[in-house]
Amino acid sequence: MKSVARQAVVAGMMLAGAVHPSNAAELNTMSDVGAAIQACWTPPADAGTASITLSFSFKRDGTLIGPPRPTAIHVNGDAKAKKSFVDAATTALQNCLPLTFSSKLAQGVAGNVFTLQFTSPK
Repeated sequence: MKSVARQAVVAGMMLAGAVHPSNAAELNTMSDVGAAIQACWTPPADAGTASITLSFSFKRDGTLIGPPRPTAIHVNGDAKAKKSFVDAATTALQNCLPLTFSSKLAQGVAGNVFTLQFTSPK
């Protein structure tokens, strides 16, 4: 898993200059944050019915404290299929960053651990 996280960080840094919808508006609630990240999510085409839960923490500036960590992976198929799904979810999260938090939300989110589930269409 360390290799997957490292690859996701590299991919996120390579795409850091891209503009994403999540950066357009100030986010006021964790529901807003979840919706902004989900808007960046595109599951692999061959994922079937799959899901992954990522665990991560934000800094006040909307970036992550360290790489996201997969905490639950439910993917049918071999190790390559699982890696592809994990990479897609991790990349979606990285591509949405930095998020723009309202000042109140920034104070509340910093350092807390959050989880978000990424699923493929049924």
